[in-house]
Amino acid sequence: MTKARNKARNKARKKNRKVTGRHALHTLVVLGLLGTSAYLTVELREQQDGTAPPVQSVSGTGTGTGAASGGKPAAGERRFERLASPARTVVRAADGGVLATFTDGARTAVLTGASRTFTEPKYTDAKVTTDSWVRLLPEAWKEGGEKAAWFKDWFSTSLGSKEPDIFAFAMEYIEGAPQKKDARGVPYSGDAQFGPLNPNGSVAGDLRLEQSDFYDYLGIPYRFRDGTVEQPEAARFRAMDCSGFVRTVYGYRARYPLLAKDIKGDGLPRTANGMARLSPGVPVLELTGKRPDATDRLQPGDLVFFDIDKRTGERLDHVGIYMGLDTDGKPRFISSREEANGPTFGDKGGTARLDGNGFYAAGLRSAKRL
Repeated sequence: MTKARNKARNKARKKNRKVTGRHALHTLVVLGLLGTSAYLTVELREQQDGTAPPVQSVSGTGTGTGAASGGKPAAGERRFERLASPARTVVRAADGGVLATFTDGARTAVLTGASRTFTEPKYTDAKVTTDSWVRLLPEAWKEGGEKAAWFKDWFSTSLGSKEPDIFAFAMEYIEGAPQKKDARGVPYSGDAQFGPLNPNGSVAGDLRLEQSDFYDYLGIPYRFRDGTVEQPEAARFRAMDCSGFVRTVYGYRARYPLLAKDIKGDGLPRTANGMARLSPGVPVLELTGKRPDATDRLQPGDLVFFDIDKRTGERLDHVGIYMGLDTDGKPRFISSREEANGPTFGDKGGTARLDGNGFYAAGLRSAKRL
């Protein structure tokens, strides 16, 4: 009997040792997996942090277009904050950094993304370094727009995207920009001129003719939504005046609606004066007939309007696209100009800044957010 009990105990001990061994092995495997998981998680987080775009900060009723704060978008729930002057929704990451700004009544959205530096050494020593990416919303923003069915997909696709934006389009027409053609062989981008030489002009004034629109640059007929068909002029091929440049960038490239002439409607009119007075969008700097007192309400992508030709009376005669602050901290814009014979953010013919007492700064009259 005793011998039988001892045999049973020995058998039980061997079984327990096997079970214990299996448990230990299982524990080691689990710990190993957890360690590997933790390592991969840290590596992934570091990789994401290394490629995450810098973000900007806003305070009070500012537009959030100042210098980057150096923070990084944090994972987690995003906050939608309402600000005024103008009424807008600011999207913040969990750490408070600004991810995007949407203005009530405007389709123009500014998203924080990878930093870029734009240069044009032939015409200016200034550089524009910005992490603002300007894109068009599918429809005009309104309070609570983040709850709309289209917004989630649009925002997740657009935030952090490096697909060409308004600035990228604009830079494709400055001097020296390479030509690109579509599938039909139409050159849709590349170095653009302002317009053909004026037979009655001079270097001191009206050297080149105005009235070159995007279809002149493209060299193709264009049918507008109202049925109007405009034919390009051969002499204006590869040329666009100031409003033609804006219509090329915002209209033909970014697909903002275009109007055939200066009328009030859902689209960009033909001239700078028409855009300022008739186009949809949000007035950012009110048109009073005088120079605005300040430009701090501007955000990248805003259209800026000027009165620089006294012969036009009260008509606004020049338009450009605000780029933000240059590396000297000065507000700078890009436009197509006669003096540079095409699109530029340089200083030939007048410093392309909106502050100080320069030619364009003194002529600034209003701004609008499309």
